[in-house]
This record gives sequence, structure tokens and C-alpha cells, in this order.
Amino acid sequence: MNTVATAHLAPMLRESFIELPARERARSLLDAGTFRELLGPFDKIESPWLPLQGVVCQADDGCVIARGTIDGEPAVVAAIESAFQGGSIGEVSGSKIAAALELALRDCERGKIVRPVVLFETGGVRLQEANLGLAVIAEIQAAIVALRRHVPVVGVIAGMVGCFGGMSLAAALCSYLVVTKQGRLGMNGPEVIEQEAGIDELDASDRRRVWQLIGGEQRAATALADQLVDDDADAVRIAVRSAFEQGVPAAHRSEQVDVFLNRLAQIDPASVTPESMRDVFNRHGQTESRKEQA
Repeated sequence: MNTVATAHLAPMLRESFIELPARERARSLLDAGTFRELLGPFDKIESPWLPLQGVVCQADDGCVIARGTIDGEPAVVAAIESAFQGGSIGEVSGSKIAAALELALRDCERGKIVRPVVLFETGGVRLQEANLGLAVIAEIQAAIVALRRHVPVVGVIAGMVGCFGGMSLAAALCSYLVVTKQGRLGMNGPEVIEQEAGIDELDASDRRRVWQLIGGEQRAATALADQLVDDDADAVRIAVRSAFEQGVPAAHRSEQVDVFLNRLAQIDPASVTPESMRDVFNRHGQTESRKEQA
């Protein structure tokens, strides 16, 4: 096949990462042939609370935990399935993620480095298991903070659900965050903001506006995510591997409190626009970069 024909076919050969279910997303990040699932569907670790409320369970509770290798190094991937209960975190799914990260931490403390990846696709805590879900999300956050002292913790937000609620805080704690344009990141989802603050604050049906404010491209442009990639399984895999190659950052995002408070002080809450956010964050980012170089 000639080069011109291959170039035309290249976009067609791409595999959408967003369209993959959680299990296949995890598999695509690991080295070929190394995928091994822990507590999979046949183990039938289900939520004991959903049936009591008339909700049909899923055998893996909407969370896939996989061990394998990334570039030959031991790795663990926690992938949230958006197709089940909107990726919401309950007692079982959250405990699977927390336990996987805690086991990786135990290995790291013993000198065996395990590369942890979390694929966020969640609206936050599962309302049917609210208190239990919130408690386990706190465990996930604590595990991320402990792990990132030894190894980068990489998060991925691809789409279409995005990452909201307590899990948005977990994403913010990651050493590196990879996003696509289709992904979204925010403490509260658009529907919640409209419901609580009114449509004048945010029209959740205005999809263009929503993505301008909290979409992956905007989050990367305002330093709340580290790498913007196309919706392509190969691109996501390369970005994740690149993040681990960078090593543990000198200062994690959540440790740069004064930096972000200084930036936020330049924003007028009464007239926040995507452009004003980019202007302030880019201007201050460039200033800080020049100071570091000096």
C-alpha cells in the first residue's frame, strides 16, 4: 500500500478509547498479554445495598481492577465503568479501588515499585450508598497521597461521563492527569449546578458552554490537567507511559496551594469566562516558569 493511501486510512484505523468498556480500557493500557483481572465478574463481589432498593446489581459493581505491566514494569489499573449507575462509587466498587492502591503501596514500601493508573469515569458517590461511598472515596484519596511519595499516580479522564464529586478530588490528587477534549472535570456536574444555583448560573443543556468551562481542553489549558490527547487508545497509552517516565513531580498540584490561590485571586467570580480563566492561568504559568528558569 502506498504512503498516501496509508495516510488517508490512518484516522480510520484509530481505536476510540472512549467507546471501549472499562475492562478493555484497562487492557489497552497494559502490555499485550499481561492483563489479569482481580475480583472479576465470576467472583460475584456485588453491592449488598442495591437490591434492597430495587436496583439490579452488576457482578463487578462497575469497577475493573487489573494487574499487568506497563513498559515491562508491574502495574495496576483501576477502571470505572460508566455504563453501570453512571460510574458512581459505592461500597464495593470504591473498596476495590482503595484496596488495589493500598496493595500497590505495600509493594512500593517494600521496594517493589508498582505503577498505578486510575481511569475516572464517574459522577461521584452512589446516592444509594451515600455514606459508605463517601467513606471509601476518602480511603481512595488517602491511598493516592501515600502512593505518590513512591511512584507517580496517573489518572485518565476520557469521557463521556467525566469526573465529578469526591472523585474529582481524587483525580486532582494524582501526580499526572491525562484528558481528552470529550472528558470533563468538576466538583459539581452541570445538572447539579443548574439545580442548586439556577439556570442563570449555568444552563446544563448548553453543551458547548459546559465543555468550554470544564471540558478537557479547558482543564489542560488552565493547568488542572497535564496532557490533552485525542480520543485514541494508542494516544492514551503513550500519554500514560510518558507520565511514568517523568517520575514523581517535585511538587504535586495539590501541594501548590499558594500558587493556585494567587491565580484564583485574579478571577472575578461574578464574570468568570473560559477566556478569563485561560488568560490568568497562562499568564501566571509563564511568569512562574520564567522564575524557575532564572
